[in-house]
Amino acid sequence: MNWEQLAQSRKEELFTELQQLVRIDSVLDEDNANDSMPFGEKPLEALQWMLARGEEQGMRTKNIDNMAGYIEMGEGEDSLGILCHVDVVPAGEGWTYPPFEGRIVGDKMYGRGTIDDKGPTMAAWLAMKLVKDAGISLTKRVRMIIGTDEESGFRCVERYFEKEEMPTIGFAPDADFPLINAEKGIATLIFSGTTAATSNETLVSFTAGKRTNMVPESAVAVLASKDEALPARFEAYLQKNQYIGSLLNEEGRYIIEMKGKSAHAMEPHKGVNAAVLLATFLQHELQGARERAFIQFIVDVFGRDIFGTALQLDFSDDVSGPTTLNAGVITYNDKQAEVAVSMRHSVTYPYEEKLTAAQQAVSAFSMALDIADYSAPHYVPEEDELVATLLDVYRQYTGDMQKPLSTGGGTYARELTKGVAFGMLFPGEPELAHQKDEFVDLDNLVKAAAIYAAAIERLAK
Repeated sequence: MNWEQLAQSRKEELFTELQQLVRIDSVLDEDNANDSMPFGEKPLEALQWMLARGEEQGMRTKNIDNMAGYIEMGEGEDSLGILCHVDVVPAGEGWTYPPFEGRIVGDKMYGRGTIDDKGPTMAAWLAMKLVKDAGISLTKRVRMIIGTDEESGFRCVERYFEKEEMPTIGFAPDADFPLINAEKGIATLIFSGTTAATSNETLVSFTAGKRTNMVPESAVAVLASKDEALPARFEAYLQKNQYIGSLLNEEGRYIIEMKGKSAHAMEPHKGVNAAVLLATFLQHELQGARERAFIQFIVDVFGRDIFGTALQLDFSDDVSGPTTLNAGVITYNDKQAEVAVSMRHSVTYPYEEKLTAAQQAVSAFSMALDIADYSAPHYVPEEDELVATLLDVYRQYTGDMQKPLSTGGGTYARELTKGVAFGMLFPGEPELAHQKDEFVDLDNLVKAAAIYAAAIERLAK
């Protein structure tokens, strides 16, 4: 079957449906969430939109507590799961084109979710339709599982697997080609200040970041200071380092904002942490014991490197590379002094040993360490039949003989007994997930649909 030709013949359908999905601003809305809308109105709207597409095609659909759902075709005792998500991270600032429009410019479509994960979801959806319309006889059920909380903790698939079966095999189109068979462990670490305030504290607040899985692109500090020379020192700091920031004097308080660059927490080196930049300036401006300890912790631990060296959390292996830390959400005020961190650790990481050492090391910074959330690493050997089959399909369509990859990202593949992440970012493409001006290459979107159709045929026929 010439899947690439078939996908090409329906590319306008693919582009139009992706635009419709991108236009749903499906960011988690905790403030307005309730029992009927567990993650807010828009994530639910995106789920319902997908399920309606399945119903239009005459496939079996099910909504699981407005958290997740599935679209299924084929017959058989065994099943192939294709795990996708339709929620997205906040858009952030500085977009060239509106983030929730799906504007096509040249050979690209811009918008939040175009590559993570709405574009890959729609490529897999077209693949299912192509296989169905081609009349391929399937011996496994093919079930697209759709989540709405992937970016904020996987609560959707946790509920899904409480109520629904585990696929026999599966893949998540939410990463890179040729294939990812090793996903790092992911821990959310909470560092809390333990130093008591003194009478000379001037830092009223320090805030940065919205999600632990994003590098903060902005940080804001409020200082109750009357130091008239401070603005000049800040301007000199900006000029010396070629940073972008601003300072306002309002009613005897300085409001200082620093700009950085957002990136996915799995690759923090591709971003610029605005909190670290601002803390580096403030470390010379503060005198109070509590504020100085907190700001110095940010500088010493996260300004030094992204590997957690200062806390003895660093570790690397040949399977998945180095362990990384992203200081994603920073909150400081009179009641709270907290840094929430996403740690992505290597597959063979000695987790208990390393965390025990960090608990001891962190006390030297007058901080306490708690583990808010943890997901163990996921690994499927290259020799496994699932990995070998998907690699063969990819190589057939691209001629690329690269070996499987590892990632610091967490995909739904880690929720499967046997599953891997399979595309759809092709080698050499820029990784713009969680960044401004996220886009999908339209030619590659069509090619991915063809690859997914071929994979479904090979795995479920």
